[in-house]
Amino acid sequence: MRIRVGLLAASLLAFTLPLTLVSPACAGALDLLSNADVSAGLKEALSKGTGVAVAQLGATDGFLGNPRFRIPLPPTVAKLESGLRMFGMGAQADELITAMNRAAEAAVPEAKTLLLDSVKKMSLEDAKGILTGGNDAATQYFKRTTQAPLMEKFLPIVRQATAKLGVAQSYNQLAGKAASFGLVKAEDVNLEQYVASKALDSLYTVIGEQEQAIRQDPVGQGTKLLTKVFGAALN
Repeated sequence: MRIRVGLLAASLLAFTLPLTLVSPACAGALDLLSNADVSAGLKEALSKGTGVAVAQLGATDGFLGNPRFRIPLPPTVAKLESGLRMFGMGAQADELITAMNRAAEAAVPEAKTLLLDSVKKMSLEDAKGILTGGNDAATQYFKRTTQAPLMEKFLPIVRQATAKLGVAQSYNQLAGKAASFGLVKAEDVNLEQYVASKALDSLYTVIGEQEQAIRQDPVGQGTKLLTKVFGAALN
C-alpha cells in the first residue's frame, strides 16, 4: 500500500526528522514507487527549481536591483572604490559595479540548458540519493555536475558584457598592481572570474531555496507527482 503524506505531517517531519537519516518506513515508501515515478518526480522538482532561479537572477535587475545578490567590488578592493569617490570618480565606480551586475544577469540564462542536461543524465541511484540525502542534496548534485562547465560558459559572456563599458581592463590592471604589493587577494585580480563566481554562488543559493521549499511542502507545490515522490521521501 502506498503511503500518503498530508501537508501537516510533511511540515512536522521536515522540522523533526533530519532527511539524512533514512528510516525503514521511508526506504519502504520509496521502494513502493516505480523507477519512472522517482525519476519523473525528481526531474519535475529540479526543473521547477532551476526555472525559478534562472528567471529570477537572469532578469534585468536580478542582481543589480536585489540587495541579496547585488555584486559589490571584492572586499579587498573596496578601498579602491573609496579612493575613486574621494577624488570625484564615483561615477566610474558606479559604472564598474553596474557592469559587473549586468554581466551576471546576462550569463545566468545560459545555465538552464546545462542544468537540465544534468537532470537528464541522472541515474536512478542518484535520484533516490537526492530524495533521501538531505535538504540540499539536489543543490550539491548540481554543484558537482555543473559548476565547472558553467564557469567555462559564464566567463566569455561576462567578459563580453564588461568589455562593452571598457572597465574590465582598467580594473584588472589596477587590481593586478595592488596584488603585486599584497594589497588584494590573487583571486580578486581578475574581474571576469570574480563576477562569474558570484553569479554561480547566487544561482546555487536560489536553487537551494527552491529545493527546501519543495521538500518542506510538496503538497503546496501544486502537483500530484511532487506530492507522491517527495511525500514518500519525507515519510
